[in-house]
Amino acid sequence: MSLTRASAAVIKTEEIVNNRNRIINGDMRIDQRNAGAAVTVNATTAFFPVDRFWATGHGADGAYTLQQDSSAPAGFTKSLKATITTADATIDSAQRYYLTQIIEANNVDDLDWGTANAKTVTLSFWVRSSVTGNFGGVVTNDGFNYGYPFLYTISSANTWEYKTVTIVGPTTGTWATGTSAGIRLLFSFGTGSGRSFAAGAWTSQTTIQGVTGQTQLISTLNATWYITGVQLEVGSVATPFERRPYGTELSLCQRYYYKLKAVDSGTNIFGTGRAETTTSASGMTIVFKTSMRIAPAALETTGTASDYAVRFASGGSQVCNSVPTWSDTTTEIGVVSWSVASGLTAGQAVNGRAASANAFLAWSAEL
Repeated sequence: MSLTRASAAVIKTEEIVNNRNRIINGDMRIDQRNAGAAVTVNATTAFFPVDRFWATGHGADGAYTLQQDSSAPAGFTKSLKATITTADATIDSAQRYYLTQIIEANNVDDLDWGTANAKTVTLSFWVRSSVTGNFGGVVTNDGFNYGYPFLYTISSANTWEYKTVTIVGPTTGTWATGTSAGIRLLFSFGTGSGRSFAAGAWTSQTTIQGVTGQTQLISTLNATWYITGVQLEVGSVATPFERRPYGTELSLCQRYYYKLKAVDSGTNIFGTGRAETTTSASGMTIVFKTSMRIAPAALETTGTASDYAVRFASGGSQVCNSVPTWSDTTTEIGVVSWSVASGLTAGQAVNGRAASANAFLAWSAEL
């Protein structure tokens, strides 16, 4: 089949515009972990309110919730909402509260950051807050020691506003490659003076997590902040948000986190293996929907043994007396061990299944 010059130009244009957004789940549609439930952030560990975005805080000084929300500007159906539940009016020098997405280096190595060929990028997003002022964010390497702090202004309270930030690519700094963390995009809710730096230029510091003079959202009790339509793309001009098909976006998320949920109690089969003894079954293999970034090293469950059961080849079943456990993984499969009090026959084929609608198995390969 031959192409006309016009049709060839159309194909070339599509090649340029497709897959331009380096952010995954920027429209906050995918929430495998919480299914829309709120998470409370009040410690230094990571919490994922929606897929690919995680947040951190600082002890009991301040706290906030994050939750997928249906408030959104035209063209979007979901956003991520933050609500300050415990205000921190005096933020210590080293404290920080922020939302971030870590971009795998494989997805940004073409930017050539840290070289003379570094490409300019543009960040765009929709934001809404009950508090107005100049808010802070940072684009940084994985070590937080080479970054670009930026400010964006929220002019009207409780109103969706569209923001863009253009960042000239850095010709220096250390930038990872492969499956490691390539770029961190960070939105600050509050940052101490020891981690805040001037906006608008690349800087090399010990820990770059905020902007000098930014509005500290964490200082206002009951303050709200929403975001959606987050896009990071090559070039100096923001283009319309790239809305990928839902299945495509879910698959991109599943590279980093895969959750296999029960359809209902008693009908969902997680995997097939064999009984090793009268009480244990191993080698139950689950094939991941997509190749994960790395082989996960742990298994997530409900923590309740009675949510799980082993089904025999004869048709009977036995509720588990402990939760399923991690046995082995690759980037393609998860192998799970199951345990019951009695009733299995060594060598018999068995299935691991849900005993309640709450049951799930999940694996994380997050950055």
